[in-house]
Amino acid sequence: MGQVDGFLTYERHQLQYEEVADRVKHYEEFVKPVSEKETNEQAARCMDCGIPFCHSGCPLGNKIPDFNDAVYRGEFKEAWGILKSTNNFPEFTGRICPAPCEGSCVLGINNDPVSIEHVEKTIAETAWAEGWEQPHDIKVKTGKTVAVVGSGPAGLAVADQLCKQGHDVTVYERDVQAGGLLRFGIPDFKLDKKVVQRRIDQMKESGIKFELGVEIGKDIQATELEDKFDALVLTTGATKARDLPIPGRELEGIYPAMKFLKANSSVVQGEADEVPAELHAGGCNVVVIGGGDTGSDCVGTSNRHGAKSITQIELLDKPSESRETTNPWPEWPMILRTSTSQKEGVERSWSILTKEFIGENGKLTGLRLVDVEWTDKSKFQFNEIEGSERVVPCERAYLAIGFLGPEQGILEQLGVETTDRSNVKDNMYQTSKENIFAAGDCRRGQSLVVWAISEGRKAAYSVNKYLKTL
Repeated sequence: MGQVDGFLTYERHQLQYEEVADRVKHYEEFVKPVSEKETNEQAARCMDCGIPFCHSGCPLGNKIPDFNDAVYRGEFKEAWGILKSTNNFPEFTGRICPAPCEGSCVLGINNDPVSIEHVEKTIAETAWAEGWEQPHDIKVKTGKTVAVVGSGPAGLAVADQLCKQGHDVTVYERDVQAGGLLRFGIPDFKLDKKVVQRRIDQMKESGIKFELGVEIGKDIQATELEDKFDALVLTTGATKARDLPIPGRELEGIYPAMKFLKANSSVVQGEADEVPAELHAGGCNVVVIGGGDTGSDCVGTSNRHGAKSITQIELLDKPSESRETTNPWPEWPMILRTSTSQKEGVERSWSILTKEFIGENGKLTGLRLVDVEWTDKSKFQFNEIEGSERVVPCERAYLAIGFLGPEQGILEQLGVETTDRSNVKDNMYQTSKENIFAAGDCRRGQSLVVWAISEGRKAAYSVNKYLKTL
């Protein structure tokens, strides 16, 4: 696929970004444009490897060598058809996916992998610019109705797939705008919300209805939807944040990461006038507890607020610079990564335990930390290092330590079974009640956007199969 000797001729192109001093002044995307020639060269690096492990690395099973070959030949419309056959929203994954496909690229065994994510984004944006992406032209309607609860990537994928099958789909979203975490959880500088709205508008033109600002379980009882629609799909996400119940947790200045990010996104998108003062990071010593992507988003947002200092701490060990023998290709490489937000300014530390939140007059002023030494990671066992305990100044602590599962109210109303980890229990995306289905984080647990889209597509297949029996 691509150019026969492309992987020998061209090196991987590293994306170029707006200078840090400039980009921290705004919330817009800051990746610099790449020429068509450079994109063609990157696609040309795709090898005729025989067994494309990138297929298995991608949860969607994207036909990566095929669309790379089309891009290399300059046939972007052909590439768009190939990409859209497996991925409903490549304009999202081309921006915010960690690209597990690149982690399993055969070229990546001993070289830099193919720039798959960049090629994917370029194909998608070319398609939108050329007008190739149009509302679905539904020839035959089935008369069957489906309610989707939640408008994150899983819910949008379910709705999009079922719409194409001719079913009447209504998406319910408790927030004022559709998109779920795509809308309010991921900062605008990583995913411009005009990109999200563009897709929502296209789905509306295809006939999908969106009921916004409606919380199922409160504004409308979940059982009412079950009675009103032929099928109900739960894509509510895993929004119950993990807390850190240590001494001092009651102090003002300690917040779940998503509360901080959502408040900021609401302002950027014009849904609120300002970030509440108690959440704002401006002039504060910020400590982000958690080393993942959500923590990184808190770092980037805090920098844009004008934080006095930003520290990001992680309980686990510092990852290796390269693959270890216990983490061979084509597994996802568990290596040290530095995000664009972290490059904007942050002090990162690993193997640190937060012991206590310290405050005065009810407000956070510092954290008591201690270094740890891991003794058995498989059993989550570690020892505190004697003499390493210290207090660091902190007026804002953002907890980016993951999620425990879906909120249980709607699940209890519907009476569907859950797993021992509180996720929805299912059989091929069908819950314990035959007319109710589940997909995304509420079914599999906290995961990636690309997995959510994959889940939505597979759940839609099960829903469609069920509707045919009615």
